[in-house]
Amino acid sequence: MGEIIGAGLVAHAPTIMMSEADRYELNEGKEISLVPGLRRLKSEVLDVLKPDVIVLFDTHWFTIVEFCIAAQARRTGHFTSDELPRGMRQIPYDIPGCPELAFAMAERATEHGVRTNAIDDPHLPIHYPTVNLATFLQGDEQWISVSHAYSAEPHNFLGVGAGIGQAIRESDKRVVLIASGSMSHRFWPFDQIAAHEASDPIHISSPEAREADLERLRWFADGNHAAVIDTMPDYLRHAPEARFGHYLMMAAACGGHDWRAKGRQFSDYENATGTSQVHVWFDM
Repeated sequence: MGEIIGAGLVAHAPTIMMSEADRYELNEGKEISLVPGLRRLKSEVLDVLKPDVIVLFDTHWFTIVEFCIAAQARRTGHFTSDELPRGMRQIPYDIPGCPELAFAMAERATEHGVRTNAIDDPHLPIHYPTVNLATFLQGDEQWISVSHAYSAEPHNFLGVGAGIGQAIRESDKRVVLIASGSMSHRFWPFDQIAAHEASDPIHISSPEAREADLERLRWFADGNHAAVIDTMPDYLRHAPEARFGHYLMMAAACGGHDWRAKGRQFSDYENATGTSQVHVWFDM
């Protein structure tokens, strides 16, 4: 029997790929906590767990009429972001995949009522939530990326996640899940962004969004995932990244309302141009 051996909500903000000098300049002479947090996640968690597979819910892989799962045996190349090519340019990646599990995940997710397809096209683009985190966290394991259908509602994300969890349990793999994205995700207007690039959460897009994030961080710490799931209609008012589908798929794979794993932060709760960024790990 396969099992999920750990799960985390992990930020992929472009700032983590900047040089140390640029990060310090952006953040009033201090390091952003996301970078040492990723290094700690690698050394204190992943190097200890030694998973066979990392399944990453990628908030920048936008699909509309279906969910898709990367099923290539290997993804390799160099990545330059069209969003921010100055900060994320020519990043090398060489990421082995797990086609058998990818196809099984797609089959089970579809059986849970949400159309999902595994894609093994070698020309399928890759996105920086996967590339950035692989740069910091990759070891000897295989990686699978899962898309976000931007037409999806919370119940669709929960259905996909339930199917993914079933497929993992039916496999022979020890799997870590990473929900790669932020919490509230509303940017400042273009003319105001430069005044809000430091990490201090005072720069989050609104006090209401900040309080909604902090409430959910308290629920994470208590292992109260049911509260996070049940209050999604309210939370969507604060524009969580990708409708918080990355978290919902991860939570559903881990048990949904019955999931009780308590979260521990591996970074501060930080701002990035109005959006919220944090690493929270859930030990299974």
